[in-house]
Amino acid sequence: MSSNAQWPDLPLSAWSDSCDTLHLWTQIAGKVVLKLTPLVNHWWNVTFHVDARGMAKRAIPYQGRVFDIVFDFLDHRLDIEVSDGGRESLPLRPMTVADFYAAFMERLRRLGIDVDIWTIPCEIAECVAFDQDRTHAQYDPEYVSRFHQALVQSTRVMQEFRSRFIGKVSPVHFFWGSFDLAVTRFSGRTAPPPKGHTPNVADWAMAEAYSHECSSCGFWPGNGGFGQAAFYVYAYPEPEGYGDARLTVSAGAYNKDVGQFILPYDTVRQARDPDALLLGFLQETYAAAANLAKWDRAALERAPNWARPF
Repeated sequence: MSSNAQWPDLPLSAWSDSCDTLHLWTQIAGKVVLKLTPLVNHWWNVTFHVDARGMAKRAIPYQGRVFDIVFDFLDHRLDIEVSDGGRESLPLRPMTVADFYAAFMERLRRLGIDVDIWTIPCEIAECVAFDQDRTHAQYDPEYVSRFHQALVQSTRVMQEFRSRFIGKVSPVHFFWGSFDLAVTRFSGRTAPPPKGHTPNVADWAMAEAYSHECSSCGFWPGNGGFGQAAFYVYAYPEPEGYGDARLTVSAGAYNKDVGQFILPYDTVRQARDPDALLLGFLQETYAAAANLAKWDRAALERAPNWARPF
């Protein structure tokens, strides 16, 4: 076991019901963000950002004001704060998705924010509308706090990885549709639209998400059928031979079922140097994609030994 206690144990089996409920709660808040914010390339406008207390979306515009939505995973509450001084809170505790939806929307209305959202969850097959879902109702504060800590550590390392790229690169941000933390690098070339269909997402929306050639990495808790927390890397479009790339420095392997390189979270957590292992995995898998797709790496990356100015 790693002596680094900053990387908590996070077996999905111990909190899978809470994970599914939290996923749906974040989708409700995320769809409010989607409705009110102007589109940024690849839907970067709708994502949440991990912070010291949980995850948040700041400065959402509404009729001349802005407001923040903050999931606080330390005190376990959802805070809404408005630029005119208004504030509402919602305790995060076991409750149905339908009850969370009603309580969240009511608090927005109290603050003078009147917004309607499509109540069907995105990227989840065979789902129930938020206002009718009385099945998902679990919330385990201990494991939600562990999840937050795993996000904090993953964000920290992924920000270091991001800093090595000077081409177009996304923030390190959390997608509530797929319930994962991600950072994406781009070659600068356009890409064909995806051929598949994502549940309850318009094909044109996915075409916007994958409009340009990219290498994307991230962390997710393993919900949706995978079964364990893991780090992933994929390339779009996937260059020929990508799945056969051999990793020599880091652990991890290509999973043909998901079409991604996978590094189990437990492997990182239990490593002597979790940061070095994860950075090695991210770098090797990115390099494999960039080399096979013939990216102009000299123009897109910082020198390995670049000096910080202070």
